[in-house]
Amino acid sequence: MIKKLQVKFIAVAMISVMVVLSIILGTINVLNYRAVVEDAENTLKILADNDGKFPEQKNSREDSKAADSHNPAAGKESDNLSDSGVQQEQYDSEGKKEPPADEPGKNRMMSPELPFESRYFIVTLDSEGNVTDTNTGKIAAVDKDTAEEYAEKVWEYSKAHGFLSSYRYIKTEEEGSTQIIFLDCTRSLNTFEAFLVTSLAVAVAGMAAFLILVIVLSKKIVRPVSEAYEKQKRFITDAGHEIKTPLTVIDADTEVLEMECGENEWLSDIRKQTVKLKDLTNSLIYLSKMEESRDEVQKIDFPISDLVEETAGSFEALAVTQNKTFDLEVEPMLTYCGEEKSIQRLVSILLDNALKYSPESGKIYVKFGKVGKNLQLSVYNTAEHVDQKKISHMFDRFYRFDESRNSETGGYGIGLSIARAIVESHKGKITAKSEDGKSMCMTVVL
Repeated sequence: MIKKLQVKFIAVAMISVMVVLSIILGTINVLNYRAVVEDAENTLKILADNDGKFPEQKNSREDSKAADSHNPAAGKESDNLSDSGVQQEQYDSEGKKEPPADEPGKNRMMSPELPFESRYFIVTLDSEGNVTDTNTGKIAAVDKDTAEEYAEKVWEYSKAHGFLSSYRYIKTEEEGSTQIIFLDCTRSLNTFEAFLVTSLAVAVAGMAAFLILVIVLSKKIVRPVSEAYEKQKRFITDAGHEIKTPLTVIDADTEVLEMECGENEWLSDIRKQTVKLKDLTNSLIYLSKMEESRDEVQKIDFPISDLVEETAGSFEALAVTQNKTFDLEVEPMLTYCGEEKSIQRLVSILLDNALKYSPESGKIYVKFGKVGKNLQLSVYNTAEHVDQKKISHMFDRFYRFDESRNSETGGYGIGLSIARAIVESHKGKITAKSEDGKSMCMTVVL
């Protein structure tokens, strides 16, 4: 149980870190990719708006000097405005006032280096998709034939924007012709891919380091639980052995009193309660031993089909006396390597549980056989009412469906805990389910 707890802790910690890292890296890389696309789109839009060329930009300092040489007073006035911190107004070639570069809601001016950094080519096609003009003067990696081949592919696409290989394209239509501008994004995409690979490598290395750290620290974290669990098992075992001696003395003294005074209801009650305490003590000791020596079970081959049939047969007569239907289906000639007495006790616990909790005139069905490479034992019984929320707690120690513990069925709520310990010591699995709330099916897979 402690190892399972440690494994669950490590798994939860690793999954949590993985989810957080995935969200962080995913967000960063998505934003990085969007930045690459937006930069390419802005450049293509400038080219598309200016007939495939970058607009000419004048050097503001040279312009101002030229203006100052013709009008010294204006130069002084502009210097005074600049010194006073007042933003100078700019005018285009036609004399119209241009919006300031930093005005909210307006695009900043194009970088002067953009025309020298961009590599692009342009292909123009007619309405039928035939190439009418090709311009590859601004790129060296693509010749005319390749450019036309790319353009013919893009012309068939329905999207006006997108990627073809490492080229971002934009399609514009004017007067029956289609102009396709391709921008080389190889450098930006390579940078993006390098960052992606690096971030993933760092994330994997970080996860590996975190895993080692969690494995080391998890031992210290679960140590108090492990020590408490070991003390609990030791206490149950020691207390069980200590209780056995007074129970034996009480039982012996009861027999002496019956010999001297004869049988009476008080002595009978003492004897019954002594027997119940002995059964409970033996069950607790057995459960502790099974959990302590789970990996030390002495396993031998034995005919498990015969064992199931014989054990179930002893309960069949009891079911008939209780007016209950008992059906048994066992696949013959099956053998199993395990501890025979433990498997016999497992079958007995499941059948005893089915008899106790099936109503009068109820039905019990036992099926055992081979399913794939495994052996499967199913014990089905009808029930008056099964709370679906409580099924997951059925194999807990001292758990009973009757929370008041006044059920006429008796028991201590420890039988199914023993059954689970037996199954787990044989590397198997035991489950319980109720499909309709009026029946119960216990399934053991070995």
